[in-house]
Amino acid sequence: MNTTLFLKSRLAAVVLAGTLFLFSNLHAQNKEDSLFIRQIFDAALTKGDCYRVLEHLCTQIGPRLSGSKGAEDAVVYTRSVMEDYGFDKVFLQDVMVPHWERGNISKASFVSGKQKHNLQICALGSSIATPAAGISGKVIEVKNFDELEKLGTEKVKDKIVFFNRPFDDRHIHTFRAYGGAVDQRGSGASKASKLGAVAVIVRSMTHLIDDFPHAGNMHYDPQYPKIPAAAVSTKGAELLSEILKKDPELLLTYTINCTTHPDAPSHNVVGQLNGNTNPDEYIVVGGHLDAWDLAQGAHDDGAGCVQSMEALRLLQMLGYKPKHSLRAVMFMNEENGLRGGLKYAELAKEKGEVHRFAIESDRGGFTPRGFSIDHGGDTLAFFQRFSKLIAPYGLTDLVQGGSGADIGPLRKHGTICVGYIPDSQRYFDYHHAGNDNFDAINKRELEMGAASMAVLIYLADKYWQ
Repeated sequence: MNTTLFLKSRLAAVVLAGTLFLFSNLHAQNKEDSLFIRQIFDAALTKGDCYRVLEHLCTQIGPRLSGSKGAEDAVVYTRSVMEDYGFDKVFLQDVMVPHWERGNISKASFVSGKQKHNLQICALGSSIATPAAGISGKVIEVKNFDELEKLGTEKVKDKIVFFNRPFDDRHIHTFRAYGGAVDQRGSGASKASKLGAVAVIVRSMTHLIDDFPHAGNMHYDPQYPKIPAAAVSTKGAELLSEILKKDPELLLTYTINCTTHPDAPSHNVVGQLNGNTNPDEYIVVGGHLDAWDLAQGAHDDGAGCVQSMEALRLLQMLGYKPKHSLRAVMFMNEENGLRGGLKYAELAKEKGEVHRFAIESDRGGFTPRGFSIDHGGDTLAFFQRFSKLIAPYGLTDLVQGGSGADIGPLRKHGTICVGYIPDSQRYFDYHHAGNDNFDAINKRELEMGAASMAVLIYLADKYWQ
């Protein structure tokens, strides 16, 4: 045989053998991962505990606004849950949080002709109170800040500004609709105050036309006087807008008696499974423990908290030995300050802790759809390589995008931040509203979400170098 031909054939045989070896290893690896992922979902759906934990958090503790007794009861409870699970370490992180209370009066009405119309409202978080007798004024309706500016001081002074920009229902991903409307809630009061308004009332942040006012935080610009700010239900907003067209001189009166107290001591709650190879490197999964006071905070964000604890419990129950240390973090004060997330990142930097990944669940306990990754390029490609493994569980969205508010402060320290994506179509039916209670939770959807996060932790822990 020709020597050159012989060498070429030998080289081809070696390459073929190597390719078959790598293919065999990859096939074995994929099979091993596939079987373990199946075990995670089986355990979550047949031996899950997060639904039980959420029921107690919602029905026995309930509203958990920062600075409240409910918030501190939730700290004690979630700490005890993770201790009962036998995590390697459970501890608290001290954090000072805002302490704002809604009070017990939220009422609004207007008279047109001889008919009185009542509106369902709630004070927006961080708002000042009205005078005890309420505040009254003619109403100026606007859709955006440009409209407001064009009206000018002459037309706005001494009026109540009514921000009535609805969600854009054309968005398939409802968080985009929320993002397109929420600025009127956040900074509308100061924009109106700048022009001499005496108060604002803001359309609730939801697709639904119903009678639940939706809470949420607002912020005052220190350049302008503070004026009261309230949310009105979408049904009330539609009514007010309709009658304003016929009777632009109508007078609206509303009363809220909220108060702001000095900052209060509180805590993040952290549970940890120690890593075996890189114990000083961390993968974090979490949700925020605080919740608005109109309801039990089931979807926002009790679901994210119990799913985070459950994700670690599932891995522990199945005997998985993590390379990195895994943490479940119950962040305090996402809703009106983000103090818990900021404090966690601050302490991590002070202690020189290396956080490889952070995963947040704060979009409700609905059917899993996938994950959004704050980084693109190689990081996104790293997760997308597992798409065939996780697609059978409905996890088909692996995209570049935002992660979460509480883990956001870790990003500037080099942490890869990931957001858990459940189906978003129903989230804003409940977000910050009086119907965000335990009875709005579907057990299987909640458990599937916990399993999904456990799977992502497993893959990141096992394969990220």
